[in-house]
Amino acid sequence: MPRARDTDACPGALHVHQAADGTLARVRLPGGIITAAQLATLANLSSQVGSGTLELTVRGNVQLRGIRDVEAVAGSLAAAGLLPSTTHERVRNIVASPLTGRVGGKADVRPWLEELDAAIRAEPRLADLGGRFWFSLDDGRGDVSGLGADVGVQVFDDGVALLLSGRDTGVRVSDVTETLLGIALRFVEIRGKAWRINELTDLNDLLPGVKVGAAFPAVTEGPVGWISQDDGRITLGAAVPLGVLSARVADFLAAIEAPLVVTPWRSVLVCDLSEDVAEVALRVLAPLGLVFDENSPWLTVSACTGSPGCAHSMADVRADAAQSLDPNFAVHRHFVGCERACGSPLAGEVLVAAGTGYRVLRS
Repeated sequence: MPRARDTDACPGALHVHQAADGTLARVRLPGGIITAAQLATLANLSSQVGSGTLELTVRGNVQLRGIRDVEAVAGSLAAAGLLPSTTHERVRNIVASPLTGRVGGKADVRPWLEELDAAIRAEPRLADLGGRFWFSLDDGRGDVSGLGADVGVQVFDDGVALLLSGRDTGVRVSDVTETLLGIALRFVEIRGKAWRINELTDLNDLLPGVKVGAAFPAVTEGPVGWISQDDGRITLGAAVPLGVLSARVADFLAAIEAPLVVTPWRSVLVCDLSEDVAEVALRVLAPLGLVFDENSPWLTVSACTGSPGCAHSMADVRADAAQSLDPNFAVHRHFVGCERACGSPLAGEVLVAAGTGYRVLRS
């Protein structure tokens, strides 16, 4: 069902949001890719004019909270290359298989990622796309297809498939960027008050004759731990409990001076390491609270912002989620402070604050 709101309220780096705990800015990272220097910039901004923490989002982006100088943040982001477009900064929503080109997969989708991001920024009409619309590029392992992006592709042995809302259309794609841009432009033309493709009443208005299949399975956990790359180097997968990364720990990650990927599962990949560097990094990072154990109970819980950051929340859901940790609990649980259920994964239980406890909103 389309939202009633006529204007796009989704925050960005320039179109900030006034949260209960102060000004919030969301920095888009297409494919979650960020350099060590860029992460250091975000950490410094958070320390100097923000809350001292970075929030990782379910679309592989980063949020700064409690900002006291919006202009200083915007200037620093632009200087760091994190704000390549002032008109399209909220619509650069692209998720991609985080390990693509390094471990497994049927193709390296990073060239498509760069091309798609550049094409989005170059198309004036897409400035009206809206900050909730997003694209996915799945290299064949089926990780980001299960996140239900508005439009995307997945690589199969017999070609590249077009996806709508995380469902295979049966259409094979020869030019990924041209196809995805075409769908996005058509959506802008017909959307009315809809902000997402799944809010359209008839997909045939978007793509005549389309018939979508079943949704791809939802993935609730990203790669964690010591990961051997196909080239013999190492990626370290660090889960960030509840997606809250302190500026101090972010500085430690940046100090490794390695390529970084923020994943849609609120984790960070530190890539292209030699074994010696990976061993040292693991010994330094693990005591700082990052999680490298794929069996950790931290991987089974998530939460929205909750109180005191969100005025809608009825509870400090992050604190409650942390207290609920249970190594024997097999189902992913997402704690939310109100029925908007922000950040809810597509699988597992969603627990909403209700009085003195929680009730199941979705299971």
